Amino acid sequence: MNETRLHIEGMSCGHCVGRVRSTLQRIPGVEIVSLELGSAVVRYPEGETTPEAIARALTTDGYAATPQPA
Repeated sequence: MNETRLHIEGMSCGHCVGRVRSTLQRIPGVEIVSLELGSAVVRYPEGETTPEAIARALTTDGYAATPQPA
């Protein structure tokens, strides 16, 4: 499993955290390591998804997300 940190803009409350959690849980193979206002750390299986694809899913749901360098 690979791990990445995501910077997530637009999260301002607990409801936002819940929406981001829901989005991440819908991505096959993604496991949430930590999630708080403005950031998340996730694990994902190599070959099934990428940090960029995970960020795109969040951006599509209204939260501008960018993978952060390790």
